[in-house]
Amino acid sequence: MASRVSDDPSTGPVFRLSHRSAQLLHLEAQGLLKRATRKARKADVAATIARMGMLQIDTINVVARSPYMVLFSRLGSYRNEWLDNALADGQLAEAWAHEASFVPAGEFHYHRDYRLGRAGHWAQKLAERTHAEARADMDALLERIRTEGPLMASDFERDTPASKGWWGWKPEKKWLEAWFALGKLMVLRRERFQRVYDLAERVVARWPEPPSAGTLDENTVRAHFIARSVQALGIAPARWIADYYRLKPRVTDAELEPLLAQGTLLRVDVDGWDEPAYVHESHVGLLEKAAANALRATRTTLLSPFDPVIWDRTRALELFGFEYTIECYTPAAKRRYGYYALPILHRGRLVGRLDAKAHRSAGLFQVLGVWLEEGVPLSPALVEGIAAAICECAAWHGTPRVAVEGAQPKGLRTQLKLACAG
Repeated sequence: MASRVSDDPSTGPVFRLSHRSAQLLHLEAQGLLKRATRKARKADVAATIARMGMLQIDTINVVARSPYMVLFSRLGSYRNEWLDNALADGQLAEAWAHEASFVPAGEFHYHRDYRLGRAGHWAQKLAERTHAEARADMDALLERIRTEGPLMASDFERDTPASKGWWGWKPEKKWLEAWFALGKLMVLRRERFQRVYDLAERVVARWPEPPSAGTLDENTVRAHFIARSVQALGIAPARWIADYYRLKPRVTDAELEPLLAQGTLLRVDVDGWDEPAYVHESHVGLLEKAAANALRATRTTLLSPFDPVIWDRTRALELFGFEYTIECYTPAAKRRYGYYALPILHRGRLVGRLDAKAHRSAGLFQVLGVWLEEGVPLSPALVEGIAAAICECAAWHGTPRVAVEGAQPKGLRTQLKLACAG
C-alpha cells in the first residue's frame, strides 16, 4: 500500500510507500523508468549527468566504455562525441566524486573544496606520496604545461619501460594524474578518450560560468552532497547516502533532521523497511505519484556495471534483490557470468545479466550469454524486451548483426534469436 499517512508538525507530511513504489521512484529519479518520447539531443547529455549528479568514468571497452553506456541506458541511441563536446565546452568537469567522474561544471566548486573526503581517498594519498618522491620532476612537468599549453601523456616520449604500479603508467602519466588529484591540473578535453591536461585556472577560465574563487566550508559542501545524493537516488535511508559521493563519516538520521526541518528533505516510510527513508523536496510531485501507485515502468535496457543503480552492491541487493559482482577482475576459470556482464533492467526490475562483445570492424554484436535471475518467468513480453534492448544497443554500436550464442533458462536462446531476427 502507498499513501500519505500523516502530517508531522516538525517534519511536514509523512508518506508511506510500498517496496515496489520505492523501486519505481528510484528509477524515475535516475531517468530509467520509461523510454524517451523523442530522439536524444546534444543538450540531453549534460542534463542527464546533472540529473544523476555525476557520471563515473571507466575505460573497459568490451561493449562500450561505462560513461557512454550509462548515457545510452537512459537516452537510447545518441552520438558519443556529445559527451566529449560537453566536457570541451565547459558544461562538464572531471573530478573525484564517487570515483573519477564527469560532474556538472556548475557544481565543480563543491568537489574542488571537499577537502575532508579527499584526504582519505586512495588517489589523494597516492598523489601526495608521488609528489613527495618526485617533487622536482613534477614541478618541471607543471612548468612545461604552463609554458607550452595543454598536453597529453602521449606528448611525453620515453624509451624506458613503464614502471610497475599505477597501472603500468610511465612516470609522466603518474605525475599528470597526481597533479590532477592535487588540483593543480584539470582535464581540458579528451581526444580518443585520452585526457588533455591544462592548468586548473586556465581550464575554468574558459567555462561559460567559471566557479567562484572563494572556498566553501566543509559543512556547506557536505550538506550539498547529502541533498544531491538523495535527489539523485530518488529515495534513500540514511545509510545509503554516504556512498554516492563517498562522504565520510557515514550519514545518520540525526544529521538529516535540519534538512527535514527546513523542507529540503521529506521523510518516507516504506513497507518492510525498519528505518525511515528520505526524498528530496524537488521530487514531491514524483513522491505523490508513487504514493498513489501512479508510476509505471516500461523501459527495458542494459546497464553498465558502473551505473549508479548498480554501483552500490548492497543497495542493489536490498532494493532489487539483485546480487551483482563484476567478474573482469576474476580469473577466467572462476567466472560465472563472463568478463563484463551487463545487468538487464526490464520494466523496473533487474531480471538478469548479459555478457556481450561488440566487434565494430565486423559489424557484429556477439551475445556470449544471457542469464535470467532465479524465479523470473520466461514470458513473451520479457523476451521481446530483452531482444529489443540487445538490438538497440547493437544498432548504437554500428554492429547490426546480432549473434546470440548462449542463454539460460532452456529455450531462451532460441526465442531471443527469433526475436532479434524479426
